[in-house]
Amino acid sequence: MVKTKPFSISKWVVWEAWKRVRANQGAAGVDDVSISEFEERLKDNLYKIWNRMSSGTYFPPPVRLVNIPKADGGERTLGIPTVGDRVAQMVVKLYLEPVVDPCFHPDSYGYRPGKSAIEAVGQTRRRCWRYDWVLDLDIRGFFDNIDHSLMMRAVRKHTQCKWILLYIERWLKAPATQADRTLVDRDVGTPQGGVVSPLLANIFLHHALDAWMAEKYPNIPFERYADDMVFHCKSEAQARFIPATSGL
Repeated sequence: MVKTKPFSISKWVVWEAWKRVRANQGAAGVDDVSISEFEERLKDNLYKIWNRMSSGTYFPPPVRLVNIPKADGGERTLGIPTVGDRVAQMVVKLYLEPVVDPCFHPDSYGYRPGKSAIEAVGQTRRRCWRYDWVLDLDIRGFFDNIDHSLMMRAVRKHTQCKWILLYIERWLKAPATQADRTLVDRDVGTPQGGVVSPLLANIFLHHALDAWMAEKYPNIPFERYADDMVFHCKSEAQARFIPATSGL
């Protein structure tokens, strides 16, 4: 008697996920396994990922925290998953992104197929010829402070697939390790540096900002690249009215 897996996940998608992770390269995670080392036992490694994801027994290892200098003198904390976990996250992304991306606002440009920062800047420039005032908004610590319950609520608006929801929730809750190997529990945020994190950020901001702007201020165009936004206003009064009445 052949035992079936609880979740139907294509081996081909796991293979495609690996090809994309390999093309993106990137550093090793907490297990210190590089792309090339992972590839040395590729068949076994990919089978383990597929088998565990299909059976519901895949649990992500901790992400490795790395501080990256910013241009303004500060630091950005990245959470680097292991190579294997990046493959698993890419599997979910390959299934989920085609479902959610068509729902996104046309002026959301960050981390989307066929969109780019250059395109966002070009649209901003064109609108600046027609609107004299702008609001420039950057959400401080956005990736580090996303509310997990609200994030899952947003994801469930697009899918009821049990294994996608299961693994997204596990990634949100996965602990992190600092440089001294200290383990840190996480109850908010999604690691900036994870494969699935940018897609989750876009899902969250689609509902929390893009759709809200389209409903409340349909005559005010905007561009958003991840958590950076520009709103175009006809007057100074209009530009001041939006944050004063919306809590931005």
